[in-house]
Amino acid sequence: MGRKNVVASLLLGAMVGVLFWGISKNLGIALPYLWTAPLLFPVLAFIGTWVAFFSGKRIPVLFQAAKFLEVGALNTFVDLGVLNLLLFLFQMSSGLAFSLFKGISFAVAVLNSYFWNKHWTFKTKEENTRKEFTQFLLVSITGFLVNVGVASVVVNLIGPQFEISQTLWANIGALIATVAAMTWNFLGYKLIVFR
Repeated sequence: MGRKNVVASLLLGAMVGVLFWGISKNLGIALPYLWTAPLLFPVLAFIGTWVAFFSGKRIPVLFQAAKFLEVGALNTFVDLGVLNLLLFLFQMSSGLAFSLFKGISFAVAVLNSYFWNKHWTFKTKEENTRKEFTQFLLVSITGFLVNVGVASVVVNLIGPQFEISQTLWANIGALIATVAAMTWNFLGYKLIVFR
């Protein structure tokens, strides 16, 4: 599997664990054994990477896709972690301040995503970093629009089906949108940005 993959998966898992712990604390979520998150998540990330590595021997794109999903999980926690840190520091959680904080947290998550995807998931050595980052940003913004667009269509145009509550339907719409956006982002990063 290689030392770089071992170290990267452990570091990624530790970061997710610390962010998960911090977000939970800020939200006042009392989970039993929450203190174990920074220890447990690296182990889980390593196991996931290890399984994906061996699965990827038969179908190489599986290993890359698994690393992409791990980086995506980290990006989600970076986004939420930065947002919660700003909410905690400034004690403002609505209005223009919230929108500004969400923009900052999204930007930090995109920078994090670029670093991890460039150096670990896709391992490129592109010389023109400005061009590569611009392409990355365009794919990411398009992914954001795909995410919001698909969720909006599912929730607002199609509406709840099979007597499912509006809240559950909103979560189903968000999950469908996440899958659509992650598929777009993976293909865009692989075929356009980090080819």
